[in-house]
Amino acid sequence: MEAVAARLEEFCSTLSRDPDFDAPELQAFDAADLLLLQTAAERISDAAPGTVVTIGDRHGALTLAATSVLGASGVRTYQDPLLAERALAANASRLGLDTGYSAQPLGAALLSGAKTVLVQLPRGLDALEELAWMIARYADPDVRVFAGGRVKHMTRAQNDVLGRTFGEVTAGLGWRKSRVLQAETPLRVATVSPFPKWGSDRDLSFALAAFGATFGGTKLDHGSRLLLSTLAGDRGAAAWAGSVRPERVLDLGCGSGVLAVSAALALPNASIMASDQSDAAVRSCALTAEAAGVADRVVIHRADGAETAPDGWADLVLLNPPFHTGSTVHAGVAHRLIRDAARALRPGGELRIVFNSHLGYRPLLVREIGEARQLARDATFTVLSVTKR
Repeated sequence: MEAVAARLEEFCSTLSRDPDFDAPELQAFDAADLLLLQTAAERISDAAPGTVVTIGDRHGALTLAATSVLGASGVRTYQDPLLAERALAANASRLGLDTGYSAQPLGAALLSGAKTVLVQLPRGLDALEELAWMIARYADPDVRVFAGGRVKHMTRAQNDVLGRTFGEVTAGLGWRKSRVLQAETPLRVATVSPFPKWGSDRDLSFALAAFGATFGGTKLDHGSRLLLSTLAGDRGAAAWAGSVRPERVLDLGCGSGVLAVSAALALPNASIMASDQSDAAVRSCALTAEAAGVADRVVIHRADGAETAPDGWADLVLLNPPFHTGSTVHAGVAHRLIRDAARALRPGGELRIVFNSHLGYRPLLVREIGEARQLARDATFTVLSVTKR
């Protein structure tokens, strides 16, 4: 086993994060990846072709090590973030492993006949609940799930979520501050998925749809609430850059569609583009827009930032940027989106952004885009209007 562990770590050290956000302190794998592979190594090596599935494989460590080091074939994989999917593909191409796996949507095509499923535990319990239901619904009755994560991000509630759809759930020993849960004996579940879930809010005139991995779920997050307050009433009417109502609006990182749909309702003559790298978010946003009756004016893309918007296309960009990449808190993701917004805006166009006040994005915004003015601030968040020079 020690020899296998050494080979796994050696292989994973060759992986790159490209084209995902990168920084010197980040790497393409972690101890949870290694522990998952080591724990499931014998089962993967003995697996029949097409019976191994990976979910949440951030840059290819699980999928490509399973094929290259442990000898699995026909591995199926699903990654919610687009950049993780692209990073896996880039690593596979560089290492000549393109034919050893296939990317699939979350559902029967991914999980039918699966007997070994490796899962990087998601951040939210709703995301885990949806994955557990999918596996119990579509995988082989003899499936065994190996779900791993960093101990600091794991809770007893994750065991409980798995226990609602599997008859046996056990926790392994910790290793390098990581741990693996195992689940087997899937229980009978409803034939219709409990997702998307729907929610409402006093400040919204429409319902929110959310699949499990969607940021904020069915609730209006505090930052978006504050940003929306600057688009409503007298303050909003006075806040449009140049006093001209925008005709082209980009919601950058759309999540469940809160900002995109609000803009579509407030600006009935505007064209709305929404983008997010999350598969769950894009599907959620589409349902939210449909339920609100604006699906014909909201074009939604699963994309890396604003890559689908032509240079200078937008009169207005709405942005509530994330402050983490995966489980790691890092401002670099927001910096990347701010630069994307700068490219997508026309001269004189406006970025309306909300962010945690302590992050201090204002100097970057002024440098990359133009003059910034504060529209709202509370104990946690700041909303700025930034005009493209």
